[in-house]
Amino acid sequence: MSSRHPRLAAVALATTALTLLAGGPASAVDPTVSDPRVIAHFDFAKGQTPENIALEPDGSADITFAFAHAVARVNKQGVWKTIAALPDVANPQTPNLGAAVAAGIARAHDGTLYVAYATGTAETGIWRIAPGGGTPEQIAQLPADAFPNGIALDEHCDTLYAADSNRGEVWSIPLNGGTPTVWASGAALAPSPQLPFGANGLKLHDGAVWVSNTAQGTLLRIPFGPDRTAGPIETRAIGLTGIDDFTFTGHGDTVLAALNTVNELELVRADGTHRTVLTAADGLDNPTSVAVRAKTVYVNSAAFFDTTNPDPNLLLARISRNKL
Repeated sequence: MSSRHPRLAAVALATTALTLLAGGPASAVDPTVSDPRVIAHFDFAKGQTPENIALEPDGSADITFAFAHAVARVNKQGVWKTIAALPDVANPQTPNLGAAVAAGIARAHDGTLYVAYATGTAETGIWRIAPGGGTPEQIAQLPADAFPNGIALDEHCDTLYAADSNRGEVWSIPLNGGTPTVWASGAALAPSPQLPFGANGLKLHDGAVWVSNTAQGTLLRIPFGPDRTAGPIETRAIGLTGIDDFTFTGHGDTVLAALNTVNELELVRADGTHRTVLTAADGLDNPTSVAVRAKTVYVNSAAFFDTTNPDPNLLLARISRNKL
């Protein structure tokens, strides 16, 4: 473990203590994930720890490097370049970590990128990167004790939603410069004394905000109510040890979830049952996020807790549906 991440080992131990409930058997209609191959390797010592992912129309992946607090673009052949860097923070006070962390990323249709940045200072919030890259601009400031993590963009309402891993909340952030507000909160989103990372991944899907909770190993659904307010929080799956980010496969409410500390990619069905589809043997090394485009699955690994041979990487696989 690199000395630049001193508290991650404790987080790993706490996470692996969470109970993993037995998943259901494979279903004849489950999407299948096959042909995994790592297309790009990154440098752990330089903070090139892939945290989150957004996809370009040509299939390239825009990924955040958590501890290098930068954004890189990786094409499907594995060739990559840095397209933007968030500002250095002289004395970061990021909750539970200390180091500044670039986390969630979302892409608008015009190519604008939005990135969550957690620093424990005035730089904590959402930063915008113009199409093509360049110097990021902070468009929203969040409290210093916030840890904005997964984000999702609702372009129809000019609103961005952000999961706050430290405060256990979901923020609603106007893109026009308005004041961010807490959109949802409650025990289901909270961290735990044993693991200080609660609400983590976040996606918009079928009239709701979906959120993963790392500390509780759960996948949650929060429906939109009248005037886009938050409805009651629903628990849709449990027993997802170390869940980080997730995405929908395109098959209804079926999800692929990155289980960070146990090195697994989990397929989670609409009924909450789940099974493992990729493991460390396929190249996963503390997977942090997953995306799907057509028949391709993208999985980031950050190697946060790998003390022997850390291999932060980007893995691609094929996704298809079994015939009935």
